[in-house]
Amino acid sequence: MDVHSPLPLLGGLTPAQFMRTHWHKKPLLVRQAVPGFAPTVSRADLFALAGDEGVESRLVQQKDGQWRLRHGPFARRSLPSLQAPDWTLLVQGADLHDDATHALLQQFRFVPEARLDDLMISYASNGGGVGPHFDSYDVFLLQAHGRRRWRIGRQKDLTLREGIPLKVLEHFEPEEEFVLEPGDMLYLPPRWAHDGVAEGECMTYSIGFRSPRRADIAQSILLRLADEATDDDDTPIYRDPKQEAVALPGAIPAALQEFARDAVRRALADPLSVERALGEWLTEPKSNVWFDPAPASGLLEGVALDRRTRMMYDDKHVYINGESYRAAGRDATLMRRLADERGLTAKDLARASDDALELLSSWCDSGWAHARAPQD
Repeated sequence: MDVHSPLPLLGGLTPAQFMRTHWHKKPLLVRQAVPGFAPTVSRADLFALAGDEGVESRLVQQKDGQWRLRHGPFARRSLPSLQAPDWTLLVQGADLHDDATHALLQQFRFVPEARLDDLMISYASNGGGVGPHFDSYDVFLLQAHGRRRWRIGRQKDLTLREGIPLKVLEHFEPEEEFVLEPGDMLYLPPRWAHDGVAEGECMTYSIGFRSPRRADIAQSILLRLADEATDDDDTPIYRDPKQEAVALPGAIPAALQEFARDAVRRALADPLSVERALGEWLTEPKSNVWFDPAPASGLLEGVALDRRTRMMYDDKHVYINGESYRAAGRDATLMRRLADERGLTAKDLARASDDALELLSSWCDSGWAHARAPQD
């Protein structure tokens, strides 16, 4: 992607300008960000997705001032009537299940893949919404069908209402108000309070981003490093031949504490261990994602990543679906292009080594990638 070319998606700003002036800083309203936009998933197909065991879905209803939250899957007959007001169906990760939705999400890859999370579809009847709230991550709100009224504000009081199953602000103080129609889009930085209410039947697409907490990253990396340490059968066993008899048996020996510190230092001794663990964690598929193995029919026409595949890289490795591979030279360039463009042409593959072709073929066998069909 040319980050210095203006995009209608960003109201004529270039990605570089948007990231510099709005990302994490201030909202942006774009009228007709996607001109003539129509939903990538029909209402019937969305309801069918919400009934799938492998899809995360939620139903939010408000009645007589009371909020109610239910988790899917939902049989169609368990959803409220289309004429009933004040209900919202949220389907998470729609991009994992539909090619057109996945293609739409790719338009936002001017943000690093490591930060891009998923596309959630919100279907609402008249008056439907999830209440005034704030997110800890950036979000683009793209109107796909109907109209939704948004009120937004820089909220200082983040007190939440007690006794309800949703994180709804107790004292919402909106500063601006917009009505979005199909193709319009609103970007909000983290912690900007917002409240969207459907005006008639509507559908909104939320493009969300990963904002992991430092503690979560530390936990995930340390768990992976611990797994690697467990695999080492040659690791020394703690021994204390000079341990003296003690009168205070509850005290932990200083030698054992030093042995533990040394174990941690050795686990981190590999200068690439943290980077490798991070890359594997960032590309780990979500728990509800699985792939359909399909033997590769040949890579003569090129290869494309499956829409569910997460692939990234750093200076020394390529990462795909939680696995890491050392890469250098021409093959590294090839694999980085695959991660950036999510596909390789037959011309690209003509320059690949036998090892790279074998690896790509194994990914196709696993369903992580697909050989492109011959062109007529």
